[in-house]
Amino acid sequence: MTDTRAVYEAVAREFDRDRSKFLMEKFYLDRVLAHLVDGASVLDLGCGSAEPIANFFIDNGCRVTGVDAATAMIAMCRQRYPQQTWIEADMRSLDLRRRFDAVIAWDSFFHLPADDQRAMFPLFAQHTAPGALLLFTSGPQAGVAMGEIYGHALHHASLDGAEYEALLAANGFKVLLHRIEDPDCGKHTVWLAQYK
Repeated sequence: MTDTRAVYEAVAREFDRDRSKFLMEKFYLDRVLAHLVDGASVLDLGCGSAEPIANFFIDNGCRVTGVDAATAMIAMCRQRYPQQTWIEADMRSLDLRRRFDAVIAWDSFFHLPADDQRAMFPLFAQHTAPGALLLFTSGPQAGVAMGEIYGHALHHASLDGAEYEALLAANGFKVLLHRIEDPDCGKHTVWLAQYK
């Protein structure tokens, strides 16, 4: 397995430059936003450089706490949106001792090995307020896929859909929406769930 933090540290500038600011994710982000009031708190796990997803919530009146393991990514977030909260940390060891109105793990959680993904569900629950939403992406089926970004190998993993459903249920989440390889969203496999 590759060191995802080190990869994104090395390619932060290129990633930020080339990351599409066109919100192909907007359908899903709008579903989350519809559940939020002005000033709602959003936890963005694997926030990258804050654009475009954290920026979407900021522009819509939310208070964002972004978490990323790459120093270079967090530095860009702090420069762009100094009024928000940016934390350099590994999501697997996060303990913020507060709950959020929405938790997002878009194109981030799926870099974790399978066992680490399983261990994230209690952590999601720990940071999600009652009635709040969790939005994350996974692979379309169980397995490991190696990708490449600017010459660096990049690890992706996924559990089986039935296991994600079981983990969500065991940790107090109800699945609201699950789309596999959505053709209107860059073939992302997307989960939207509500806590208790």
